[in-house]
Amino acid sequence: MYSERASRLSGAVVWSRTLEEPVVRPVLPDGCMDLLWVEGRLLVAGADTRAYVPDGPAARYAGVRFFPGTAPALLGVPARELRDRRVELSDLWSARRVRRLTARVDAAVDPVTALEDVALELAADTGPPDPLLGRLVAGLGTGRPVAAVADELGLGVRQLHRRSLDAFGYGPKTLARVLRLQRALALAQSGVPFAATAVRAGFADQAHLARDVRELAGMPLGELLGLG
Repeated sequence: MYSERASRLSGAVVWSRTLEEPVVRPVLPDGCMDLLWVEGRLLVAGADTRAYVPDGPAARYAGVRFFPGTAPALLGVPARELRDRRVELSDLWSARRVRRLTARVDAAVDPVTALEDVALELAADTGPPDPLLGRLVAGLGTGRPVAAVADELGLGVRQLHRRSLDAFGYGPKTLARVLRLQRALALAQSGVPFAATAVRAGFADQAHLARDVRELAGMPLGELLGLG
């Protein structure tokens, strides 16, 4: 069973998952990074460029999904170093600090809220996120070309690419593609026909939509929707 809610940390989502049977639904690229609690372990999930299917015997998960581009400043590591990876938090921070935080979340009545509290403390120590990143996500999220968004932000395309690697783990073109996938999924899940979904999400045509979904999600759109 999966559940989520808006976090007290601006732009973030907190979620929990209990697995009563093998995982079927993949975790799809969304431009985000997560802080995870997995039955007594703290991990960081980097931004994905392809579908990820959790494995292993763990049955309980809790997570904080940070707004795109904001996690690297909180965690103290460039996003490009974590792209398509799940790493132990102790690989990024001191073992002593991670043991203390792990014990705190383990002992909590609600691991989700305890993990959220950790994220809020990180944000308080770090300060507000770079507003440029939010503007970048907003601009690309509407389907605008990368060059147009870069010009609006007052950045050269190469400069924007370098900043995107640190903030998102990949360049702005990949981020735009991931956000377009998420737009298409939201439309298709709401019942919009696939052909109309392709047009409204910014694909050249339905065949383009089908190729991108298969490449990023690892399965056809109809099969993916059937897992929900």
